[in-house]
Amino acid sequence: MFCEVVSAVQAEVQQINETHFVFNVEDADSINHIAIFLTGQTPFPDGYGGAVYFSFPNPTGQQWILLGVIANQKPSAIFKVTNLKSATDSTNPFGQCIPHMSHMAQIGISIETLEELSQQTPSPQAAVSTAETFVEYSRKMLENFFNFATSFTQTQAQMSPNPTETYVPLSTVQTWYQNFERRLQQNPFFWRS
Repeated sequence: MFCEVVSAVQAEVQQINETHFVFNVEDADSINHIAIFLTGQTPFPDGYGGAVYFSFPNPTGQQWILLGVIANQKPSAIFKVTNLKSATDSTNPFGQCIPHMSHMAQIGISIETLEELSQQTPSPQAAVSTAETFVEYSRKMLENFFNFATSFTQTQAQMSPNPTETYVPLSTVQTWYQNFERRLQQNPFFWRS
């Protein structure tokens, strides 16, 4: 019914009981994101979905962190787990003298009603980039490019003739910047089409 992708697709899930399933993730230290998806072979029963949890070993014991939800209407999700992994090796008083240990994490799926799932709040640290963060990144990138390009501005009087150099009027860069920003506000993913 479920699969997960860490570095390769893994369909080996352990059924704990009728509503709980667990994937074991070997060498979890090296992963940053996980993807969970329904295979399409068996949908959730009507009115049900799956709460996706992540557990990484830490000195205080096993702790399950809610990542998010999958359902028939949302059959896949990608979650960022980098910030959820504890630094268990850094608490070691011998530091790098002890060989690196590979930790096994677990991904759990709990089948619950959609009503129950809608009342749960996933960990904000597991959220993957959204349109807002993409827009913010794009805006910062554009500002950086604009500032870089304008740092080379010269008036015509300052310019010395150079037949091998091509010049673009600053007004052209400004127009491009304004058009790109306007299109980004209308549709953050306009560049995909």
